[in-house]
Amino acid sequence: MTQLHWITVTVAKTQGSAPREVGAAMQVFAHGQTGTIGGGALEYEACAIARKMLDDGAEQSKRSFPLGPDLGQCCGGSVGLHFHLNRNDPEPTGRPLWIWGAGHVGRAVASVLAPLQQTTITIVDTNSERMPDQLPTGVVPLVASDPMRAVQHAPVDADHLIMTYSHDLDFGLCDALLRHGFHSCGLIGSRTKWTRFQKRLLALGHANTAISDINCPIGDPTLGKHPQAIAIGVASSFLLKNSRSLGRGSQHDAIAAIN
Repeated sequence: MTQLHWITVTVAKTQGSAPREVGAAMQVFAHGQTGTIGGGALEYEACAIARKMLDDGAEQSKRSFPLGPDLGQCCGGSVGLHFHLNRNDPEPTGRPLWIWGAGHVGRAVASVLAPLQQTTITIVDTNSERMPDQLPTGVVPLVASDPMRAVQHAPVDADHLIMTYSHDLDFGLCDALLRHGFHSCGLIGSRTKWTRFQKRLLALGHANTAISDINCPIGDPTLGKHPQAIAIGVASSFLLKNSRSLGRGSQHDAIAAIN
């Protein structure tokens, strides 16, 4: 659902020990938030102030918080926050990301990457029942009974992560994306799966050089097989490979957010 008004809460000043650095920010909506300024009690209080501003129509505010017993935090420093009303959707700066598959892993990847607000995320699956009831802000659902036909609607410079419930769908998407074009493409699965896919893609006439542009396996298998662990590995690899376009500061914030 499009959010028309929100409060951006930015860490403007820190003294002593603090949860986040100056410049860290979060966006607070009437019924949700993205990003983080760290510190559970501090963030809770900041969200309450931001939502009160939305109710009152206030546009700006500045507040200072000692991180001691009053907030139930042991950092011992202090944080100065700026609150600012925004009236339009945040504009992502990165390339579009398409996640093919709204299963446990696809949802987890979207939930990890969406708060960074660096890209518009489209998550695709074959029917509405497979879509979660709620998606993070910035994630657009696309229901396509034939996902291969939906490929044509993706920008040719988009990034893609393929993680559907079906090996046949995964393979069909690899074929369709190679024909369509992409900036990057990652496929979830084992090395054995990818070896088989490579042989089949070669048989369809795709060149080895083009096939090698698809990255498989993705993520970090040492983190385990829990969907959230897979998502952290996939998101970390994705961010590192796109670090040049993110810029140094954004990359550091991104890695901090998923650790």
